[in-house]
Amino acid sequence: MSEDQPFQQVKESWLEQPLDHFNRLKVKTFSQKFFVNEAHWQRPDGPVFLFIGGEGPIFNFDLLAGHHVEMAQQHRALLLAVEHRFYGDSINPDGLQTESLADLSSQQALADLAAFHGYISQKFNLTSRNLWVSFGGSYSGALSAWFRGKFPNLVHAAVASSAPVKAELDFSAYNHVVGLSLKNTAVGGSEKCWAQVQRAFASVEAELIAGNFSQLAAEFGCCQIPKNLDDQIELMQNLADVIMGTVQYNEEGGLMSISDLCDLMTNVSGEHTEMKAYSRLIKLTQIYRSSTEEKCLDVSHEKTIQDLMDTSVHSSRRAERQWTYQTCTEFGFYQTCEDSTCPFSGLINLQAQTKLCTAVFGISQHSLPSRIAFTNSYYGGDEPHTHRVLYINGGIDPWKELSVVQGGEEARSVFIDDTAHCADMSGRRFAKRDSLRKARQEIEKQVSDWLRTASLEKMD
Repeated sequence: MSEDQPFQQVKESWLEQPLDHFNRLKVKTFSQKFFVNEAHWQRPDGPVFLFIGGEGPIFNFDLLAGHHVEMAQQHRALLLAVEHRFYGDSINPDGLQTESLADLSSQQALADLAAFHGYISQKFNLTSRNLWVSFGGSYSGALSAWFRGKFPNLVHAAVASSAPVKAELDFSAYNHVVGLSLKNTAVGGSEKCWAQVQRAFASVEAELIAGNFSQLAAEFGCCQIPKNLDDQIELMQNLADVIMGTVQYNEEGGLMSISDLCDLMTNVSGEHTEMKAYSRLIKLTQIYRSSTEEKCLDVSHEKTIQDLMDTSVHSSRRAERQWTYQTCTEFGFYQTCEDSTCPFSGLINLQAQTKLCTAVFGISQHSLPSRIAFTNSYYGGDEPHTHRVLYINGGIDPWKELSVVQGGEEARSVFIDDTAHCADMSGRRFAKRDSLRKARQEIEKQVSDWLRTASLEKMD
């Protein structure tokens, strides 16, 4: 078998979609990218496994590896992956101007999925015997649950990994969980680690208060000297992001795990025991910078705004502009640090983050609470009335706070104590922890049960 053979199994295609599904007078369209893998499909009655794209590009790899692919092999399913409108290559011809972004929403994305369902059903002569199961993680996990909730006649069941189905303006719980995860001994954290992180940030704040801006910039390798408050908040956010990202993904292929980070911050190996928490944070930042190949740490707030205002489509591979727009119009999700359980800096507050909505898109901060309330009333928040949806969450993942952790009569849930964000989605060989292996068996059993029960009902 040649090296590139698996890649030949996956075919790239495009579908013309209406830019606005809810206004028949608008006739503009955009091309939506999707992938198909028929290699495992048992025609004509095999099920359809739909992998939903989120806030970024999709890749042919999405239909070659991962837990959903392993389950598709087992159930002889047709595999599909769809890119989310306005991300990756599925961007409307008018680009990313603010007025064009009015057509970027989760509701339009679900309508895209419904139209895609019709198109595929026709193309492959599918019938009601071909049961659809949708899969997604994080934002696309929420879409997977919502697709089942809003279009139960189209999708038989849904798997939603680390899915924040509840919109939240001030998501302070995120950093509360980051703090708890830094203390969690099961994943290599400790009380001392949390204390050291907090001490390090307090020292950075003390340097700012003392006016030692140039020294700070030199020590942390900043591209600019953070003289004004906006740049100082940017610096704090950048430093916190390093730790937040480590906790969120832990052992899922990030640069470091919580265990590595806590070893560095507490230095259990005994060398440099005199090293202060502040110096350790500098070291941590250096390690991250060397991995991203950025020559310096960008702390210019003005540059952040300029980058977010960049509407050229070439920059769409980054996705910050589009995602920021969705946080301003639908979700919030602002990871603030204003309560005492947050180990970072109180400078990372709600005001600083929501200000971007106004600066970049002209969306008033006052309008945010009602937009978020609408999202929750539309989808049901963290008590969605969804039947045959499996919600999967990890104990050290901050996003679990906005998901469905306790299944009820209608929803099923799997909780994995010691794993991070979307850990269950990767392939078998990445499941190092027993808890993860067990959870994957539970997921497989649930998907099998759903498919088996339905096929028995069809035989009656």
